[in-house]
Amino acid sequence: MLLGRRAFALLATLSTAVTAAVVVTAPQAVSAANTAYVFAYFTETPNMSGANYGLHLAVSQDGLNWSPLNQNNPVATPTAGTLGLRDPFILRKQDGTFVVLATDLNGTDFGQNNQYLHVWDSTNLTSFTGYRRIRMHGLNTHTWAPTAFWDAARGQYGIVYSANNGTDVFMVNYTSDFRTVSTNQVYFSPGFPVLDSDIVVDGATYYMYYKNLSNGLIYGARSSTGAPNSYTTYTSGLRQGNAMEAPLLVKNNEGNGWRLWGDSFSPVNNDFYAWSSSNVGGNSWTVLNQRTYTPPLNAKHGSIVGISSTEYSALVSRWGLPNWTRLKSSNFPDRYVRHANNVGRIDAYPFDPHQDQLWRMVPGLADSAGVSFQSVNVPTRYLRHSDYAIRLDVDDSTATFRADATFYRVAGLADAAWSSFRSYNFPDRYLRHSNYLLRIDPLSASSSASDRQDATFRVAP
Repeated sequence: MLLGRRAFALLATLSTAVTAAVVVTAPQAVSAANTAYVFAYFTETPNMSGANYGLHLAVSQDGLNWSPLNQNNPVATPTAGTLGLRDPFILRKQDGTFVVLATDLNGTDFGQNNQYLHVWDSTNLTSFTGYRRIRMHGLNTHTWAPTAFWDAARGQYGIVYSANNGTDVFMVNYTSDFRTVSTNQVYFSPGFPVLDSDIVVDGATYYMYYKNLSNGLIYGARSSTGAPNSYTTYTSGLRQGNAMEAPLLVKNNEGNGWRLWGDSFSPVNNDFYAWSSSNVGGNSWTVLNQRTYTPPLNAKHGSIVGISSTEYSALVSRWGLPNWTRLKSSNFPDRYVRHANNVGRIDAYPFDPHQDQLWRMVPGLADSAGVSFQSVNVPTRYLRHSDYAIRLDVDDSTATFRADATFYRVAGLADAAWSSFRSYNFPDRYLRHSNYLLRIDPLSASSSASDRQDATFRVAP
């Protein structure tokens, strides 16, 4: 994207040793066009066995289907304060580099007061430098869920976060360097408690999405200046599932639409939902089918920012893509193939142990042109059919086992962009679910639509 121009003051020392203030207008760095996205987050699972309060990254080329980097391990971890983070936020600064902000909270003690934010600098998110904490206020309250934006009128960045000054409000501090900040002031207090703002500047309009704690719905507000207390709510309330928070507003790289993400925490913790709109200012959000998107594994409240193809390649090269995959059901897109008690089935995500849904698709044990599914957390076992039912069994090195555990990956019977898996030794039968249990059944292009959907999966990280 083409960044704007800003004025800044230089002190020029004249040859007469007289120092004068000279105001100069200088162009900002020009970044390559954004063609991909990066997602920053932390992780939790329903029983917290998958919780990790470091900085995690995932990448996507379509902004919908995400591949965790570094095997879904953190790429940076705080070394001061609580030694953990929540709610990481990435901002591309005016010079084209990045700054990362995060809540200083290690775990779920939401009654803990903390006046600080974690901060890192980064050139292209392949390394993180200058780690520090910055003190945002002196109040006896928290400093949660930071977001930041460039305020062109001020020539500074605004850092907005959730705090409580008798009620839940958004506070703002202004900064030029993310090291020293102005005195905090109330940014948004609409007369009801609010949480989790996300601010995106589009042209001359500042859009802020937030959660109304009184009714649990997500709303959008906008301002023509971005100044404190200048926002007007303009959308109806949004929610999917029972309870959600942490709205993430993202403009598509193609420039022809927007997406809004929300983080669900009930009835189970740790699931994302999404909407789309062709007009962010029009109060016309459409629910996206979960077939359309696959959030990063175990991801919680974070942020999404556009990146160039060069930055995408650098991230993949530095941190690596997953060495495992997941199989997402076509007609039950909230469910993934997993093993439980050594039986193959599809269950609604999220669940624990979360590793039960992770597979290594290795060359077929009976034919390397096919594939076999090796369990990540029980690597001696593979999915195989026995009496047509799918089990997770130990490879006994017999020809029968190798044949039963081998499948050919073909175009999806219900959707050619997805995949179906044909049995090696029963070539008229395909891997499918029935009553959520996996088995192989005779199927073809002439089978019923529901049967073909049962046998169609998305191979996703």
